[in-house]
Amino acid sequence: MRGLSLDQLQSFLDVVETGSFSAAAERRALSQPAISQQIRELEKRLGVRLIERLGRKAAPTAAGSELILHARRVEGSVTELLATMARHGSGEVGRIRLGIGATACIYLLPPILRQLRQQMPGLEIVVATGNTGDIVRQVEDTALDIALVTLPASGRMLDVTPVRLDEFVAVGPANGHLPMAVAPADLAGLPLVLYEPGGNTRSVIDDWFAKAGHAPRPVMELGSVEAIKELVGAGLGYTILPAMAVKSAPSLDVRPLLPALHRTLALVLRKDKQVTKALRALMVGLSG
Repeated sequence: MRGLSLDQLQSFLDVVETGSFSAAAERRALSQPAISQQIRELEKRLGVRLIERLGRKAAPTAAGSELILHARRVEGSVTELLATMARHGSGEVGRIRLGIGATACIYLLPPILRQLRQQMPGLEIVVATGNTGDIVRQVEDTALDIALVTLPASGRMLDVTPVRLDEFVAVGPANGHLPMAVAPADLAGLPLVLYEPGGNTRSVIDDWFAKAGHAPRPVMELGSVEAIKELVGAGLGYTILPAMAVKSAPSLDVRPLLPALHRTLALVLRKDKQVTKALRALMVGLSG
């Protein structure tokens, strides 16, 4: 490509189409010497003569006729390139890498992504799940563009914006006979199936017990909310889960907590992150 330019090819096509250097210059809003110079540079680069004068008309040589075919393809590719870049510029195509907790991924994310796909079918969203600490580090390292995590979360280079309050509920088997509102003392002596330790969600639950003077002693600790629900539904224990995870669970007994307990979900992205149209739309959806 060295020594070739799109302007040279366009001037060549304009001369061929109009049959005149002066007409090509008028079409391009350039001077006739400028068009002639571009054609000379193109001929020098290719090592062949491309335009010849037949009477008062400028016409392509045999080499020029061959070049027309290639130049048309280049012209079409450039037009397609500009259209594609314009879609990227509008933010309606591209890729967003989202980090999110497993529970929110299962119960919150699907309708948001479905609506976004309808609005922007050319947009690709890559989803990664994990605990808050891991996801926040990936946002800081630019491995992820944005995250929805359970607070607390912080970072010198990060914007952390609380967007949702996610209520917790007590969950037992359908015949578990939980009180109408469940206090820490009601669960402390029962077999508990809880989230595995290390994540912010488990810390929120442990703090709820601790403030009432109780320390939960789970019989099982799992990373999968679906596995926890299955075990509780089978009568193997009781648990505390985000309400979003048990909105439709007829085999489970779901009761509010006393005192009420919730976690705060926050959007996390780097302060220097460019917010495109697509990223803004995803942020609105995740904010509820």
